[in-house]
Amino acid sequence: MANVEISLKEMMTSIEGSLGAALVDYTSGMALGTLGGGKDLDLTVAAAGNTDVIRAKTRTMEHLGLKGEIEDILITLGSQYHLIRPLTGRGGNGLFLYLVLDRERSNLAMARHQLKRIEADLEV
Repeated sequence: MANVEISLKEMMTSIEGSLGAALVDYTSGMALGTLGGGKDLDLTVAAAGNTDVIRAKTRTMEHLGLKGEIEDILITLGSQYHLIRPLTGRGGNGLFLYLVLDRERSNLAMARHQLKRIEADLEV
């Protein structure tokens, strides 16, 4: 089992093209931990904004009567991928991992696979 700091470091080092990583509480919109980012990528602002994405999708699923849980959400920009992965393990309720990738340097399928593995090892 890995803690938050170790998991964020692993997201940044083991996933090719990682630009920023965060663990976010989507009940409050607050980032519990961030790594990477920078002047052009404020992970604190992104954490709050992506909280709205999770809430909107959850509401929509409820209105449609869709069962099941969100595995991940992908937002594709011209030069980046943004992956949002709600935690499903015990203690992870209300939290999600957020990963920003450089589109030219990353392999999306491999990044999703690695993020799933990191989530499974994360202990909050």
